[in-house]
Amino acid sequence: MTNKLNKKRGLFLGLCASFIILVAGCGNNDDTADKASSASSVAESTEVVSGASVSSKPEDVVAGLSEDGNWIFAITDDVTLPEDLVVSGTFHDKGAETGDVYRKLALYSQDADHKVTAEYTLTVPTMTVESPNFKVENGTVVGNIEVKAEGFTLANSKVEGNVTFDSQKLMDSANLDEGTISGETSVAK
Repeated sequence: MTNKLNKKRGLFLGLCASFIILVAGCGNNDDTADKASSASSVAESTEVVSGASVSSKPEDVVAGLSEDGNWIFAITDDVTLPEDLVVSGTFHDKGAETGDVYRKLALYSQDADHKVTAEYTLTVPTMTVESPNFKVENGTVVGNIEVKAEGFTLANSKVEGNVTFDSQKLMDSANLDEGTISGETSVAK
């Protein structure tokens, strides 16, 4: 397991280095530099042990929230997925196996003082949540969410669609108090 974790860390660090080189090579587009800086800030200040996956490419979002993804995924701009998204796998806070079971989708950027500087929208037909203790923080999900795992949380985030839980037990374990849902919140029949 440790070898697999080390491979993931190595891949992530390589991806980060490539991202920084790409951003640096794109000239002095201030808008791009600001977004890269904000994304870097989310990754650096939120995570210490294991790096965050950060991207606005649809294919990266799908891979980053898969069973082979990371404990946290942050988007750096609005993203539209043409197909359903499955959030799967069991992850631990900050990637540390001794940490609490936890997974997060960050739909925002923040500054060095952890102040949210921008919020983003993830548009998807249906997001199926199979990861326990999955949190959507800030921003908006446009589409329906099906919850099949305990501990689903909306933290200062919005859902423009329905949220359906597979059971009453899963709905009871959810924390929706800090979020808003424009559609129905229900238990599947």
